[in-house]
Amino acid sequence: MTQVSTPTFDAVAVGDELPTQTFTLSRADLVRYAGASGDLNPIHWNERFATEVGLPGVIAHGMLTMATAVRVVVDWVGDPGAVVQYGVRFTKPVPVHDVDGAQVTISGKVAVLDDEARTARVDLTATTPGPDGAPLAVLGRARAVVRLA
Repeated sequence: MTQVSTPTFDAVAVGDELPTQTFTLSRADLVRYAGASGDLNPIHWNERFATEVGLPGVIAHGMLTMATAVRVVVDWVGDPGAVVQYGVRFTKPVPVHDVDGAQVTISGKVAVLDDEARTARVDLTATTPGPDGAPLAVLGRARAVVRLA
């Protein structure tokens, strides 16, 4: 097993890229998330209902997409408690196919360093394949601030 070291403030530079990760969300994930969160909106489990209200099909919960994206930051920094601020804007839904699920690819880059607070702001990009297969951004202004040693 390879030991992964956590980044330190002095070793991080603006422009550093976090390892890109792709996550698969399944309909079963949506059911588990609905139970845990209490968000039982039928757009997250009922194909007919979702399409009747104008969606491309069943979609992932926005907060599940948001939580999935920050995993890249948590994996990089090694401690979920190091995340001191996190926010996103939801730009597009993530359709979750009943067999294939949905692929969500997350990348991140260090955008700002605060010497006084010893924090780094990481800007995240979250995409899923669009109808034509091209990446479609599903989160906007996704930013996490982490405190580094």
